[in-house]
Amino acid sequence: MIVTTTELFKLAYGKFAVGAYNINNMEQALGLFQGHLDAQAPFIIQISKGARKYAGVKMLEAIIRACDGEFPEAVYAVHLDHGDEQTCNECIDSGFYSSVMIDASHETFEENAAITRRVVEYARAKGVSVESEIGMLGGVEEHVSVDEKHAMLTDPDEAKAFVEQSGCDSLAVAIGTSHGAYKFSGNQSLHFDRIAEIQKRLPGFPLVMHGSSSVPKDEVEKINRYGGQLDPSARGVDESEFAKAIPLGVTKVNIDTDGRLVWMRVHREHFYNDPKNFDFRKPGAEYIKAYADFIVNKSKALLSAGTLPEVQAALGAAVQ
Repeated sequence: MIVTTTELFKLAYGKFAVGAYNINNMEQALGLFQGHLDAQAPFIIQISKGARKYAGVKMLEAIIRACDGEFPEAVYAVHLDHGDEQTCNECIDSGFYSSVMIDASHETFEENAAITRRVVEYARAKGVSVESEIGMLGGVEEHVSVDEKHAMLTDPDEAKAFVEQSGCDSLAVAIGTSHGAYKFSGNQSLHFDRIAEIQKRLPGFPLVMHGSSSVPKDEVEKINRYGGQLDPSARGVDESEFAKAIPLGVTKVNIDTDGRLVWMRVHREHFYNDPKNFDFRKPGAEYIKAYADFIVNKSKALLSAGTLPEVQAALGAAVQ
């Protein structure tokens, strides 16, 4: 069942965070749905501009609709990740997306708020939720690229003013995370004091953490063992920090890089151990299971595991 992020956030706020995962193909979608039913957790499917270009808009929609039929108990939102105004409007018009993110964070505060306000007004008429972003995360993710010296934490006062001016339903804030398998220096972690200050100014308002992959060391080591050349020092967000951020208003957590690492590890390991195999379905099936297991573990860290029955009941979506 497709719902809006606004509906999910009302149920999640202060209790758990909803995991938001980017998909590009059938195997990712199957693992995502199966994993969340195994975990009994709601979730958000994120589709980036890159995924729309790679797989095709109609193909991605068809895959998700097929999964919806195969997994009727699932409760989830379909969300455009890092969209510009034109792409947001296209997704709103499609009638398929229940949520969009307008990313004008590279613009001035005033222009960012104005662009977001236009998207919000357009989305409101069709019942679509809108996420926006203020502050800039470091790192690289598809077309999003910000070097470390230009990354900046979100100012709490600006966050409050931005929400008031733009009317957005949720806000992505820069609080110490970064896009991609980005090397953190020293003992950098989430800035809980900054999150708390934002919450004080926006009580009850859902905050979003982008760039929240943990970049597991064992995944990186296995990828390199089987022929990869990833930076062994790359690291992301400590999963134990999710539970600390949730009471402070963090309600949506974006995870993409980790899913790519699972994909790469499974396929490299498979073909290393079975170099004569040319049937891509074998590692594909292995990945679906591995990704589902990965989703279960993430859901536990996000405190969303086991919440699906409550969410179904609240949304009237329980399967008889």
